[in-house]
Amino acid sequence: MKFLRAATALAAAALVLTACGSSIPDKEWPTRPSTDGGTSTDDATSSDDGGIFDPLAGTDSALAEFYGQDVDWQSCGSNLECADVVVPLDYANPDDGRTVRLHVGVLGTAGSNSPGLFLNPGGPGGSGFAMLDWIEHSISGSVTSTYNLVGFDPRGVNTSDAVSCLSDQERDEWNEKDWDLETATGFDEMTADYKWFVDKCVENTPSDLLEFIDTDSAARDLDILRAVVGQQDTLDYLGYSYGTFLGAQYAELFPERVGAFVLDGALDPTLSMQDMGKEQTLGFEKAIRAYMEDCLAGVGCPFSGSVENGLDQLNTFFDMVTATPLPTSDPNRDLGGSGAISAVLIGLYESSLWGEISNALDVAMNDGDGSALQYWADVSVSRLDDGTYEDNSADAFLAITCLDYPVVGNAADWKAAAEEMKEIAPFWQDSFSYTEVICSQWPHEAERTPAPVTAAGSAPILVIGTTGDPATPYEWSEALVSQLENGHLLTFEGNGHTAYGRSNSCIQNAVDDFLLNGTIPAEGTTC
Repeated sequence: MKFLRAATALAAAALVLTACGSSIPDKEWPTRPSTDGGTSTDDATSSDDGGIFDPLAGTDSALAEFYGQDVDWQSCGSNLECADVVVPLDYANPDDGRTVRLHVGVLGTAGSNSPGLFLNPGGPGGSGFAMLDWIEHSISGSVTSTYNLVGFDPRGVNTSDAVSCLSDQERDEWNEKDWDLETATGFDEMTADYKWFVDKCVENTPSDLLEFIDTDSAARDLDILRAVVGQQDTLDYLGYSYGTFLGAQYAELFPERVGAFVLDGALDPTLSMQDMGKEQTLGFEKAIRAYMEDCLAGVGCPFSGSVENGLDQLNTFFDMVTATPLPTSDPNRDLGGSGAISAVLIGLYESSLWGEISNALDVAMNDGDGSALQYWADVSVSRLDDGTYEDNSADAFLAITCLDYPVVGNAADWKAAAEEMKEIAPFWQDSFSYTEVICSQWPHEAERTPAPVTAAGSAPILVIGTTGDPATPYEWSEALVSQLENGHLLTFEGNGHTAYGRSNSCIQNAVDDFLLNGTIPAEGTTC
């Protein structure tokens, strides 16, 4: 293959797919507990140990105005209340007057005086606020009747103070880019395009937000949300994919405040940007072969012969549609190679979609109609029917990633790493390479150094790993558990990204028992 999918679209697809196509039924909103920060005895709430909750307990006095703030709760949907919470832009200088607005929603599934379960769907750049549209129908009723569900957009994301790079039209054009990286000209074109992208982010994002949307800052924000919104001494948390990294960073910073913590589809915090790309490439190589094997064993598969034969046929199709895009139901939009690749990639996140992706490929390959694949390509980048984009996940992904992972090496090193990718991943080759190119042009350098997370002294943390997870390989969950002082691994034997809410009753029951009763699955539990 002589293509490289634009890195923003590739990476932003790494969100939990169960977010698609759910709605919230109408319910009567129950009376919500006081949300004024608990600073008066009349309105204070009970703490975890039965006493009066003090939002300032154990916090830095320089942050008192943030932990003790009043917020204005408004009804923003059936059974849903929303508010904006203010946090410092720069935690090293919290009193310099610069702040970030975080948008948060509480879905009152359990009613007043019930604890909140804080949520993050992944990314980075995934919207926890939008997650409230579907999560109630993904997790069990026993959990939603015990916890109110708290969805928030981290700094830089969606409805909070957010990164903004491209217009909708510019995003459409960006998502169709392909570069021939087997030539020096193609590499130079990619580098110039990435420079243009970064310049657009600087031009369109307010103030100096781009400097302070790293995960360490987001984890500190989460503790303010715990106090202001959750009004609890400890944080109960469910994070998927990148959300496990945010949760792990929180646990490292505030181990004594870890409550019921579930991290599903873990990232390994010791990995460099290059190591992550390499291991994800291997994960997607394994996943595309699992998909092809499943397709060939079924009915109506558009491929034939062995797995290798089928992959060759898919590769040929990608090259063909890159050279000659297919028409779709929209006369103004043809399906190119980038769209076709994105559609297949999004299917690898959720094995229940494999049949639909096969049908879409069949229509494209045999009937010359790219409409169905274009639909899935649009899903992968949150593009709506009217041509607008549902969120800023692609922009936020790169902005956060470039602050979390230091750029190592130079162009020669990155090209050498891409050549290694071609050797270890015959199908995807270097499609997941070169994130360093765009981050090397980011206006602010990453300050974080990849390192183990121990969360010494924390309560038990449950980590879920899926053996056939392409985006967060199972080995990453094993690695995180080995680092955590009190980490416990629950294994789902299957394909797709993450497990809780999309796998089987064995996983659901084990996670529910942990969230509701604190029961740790027996060591070695595999579902």
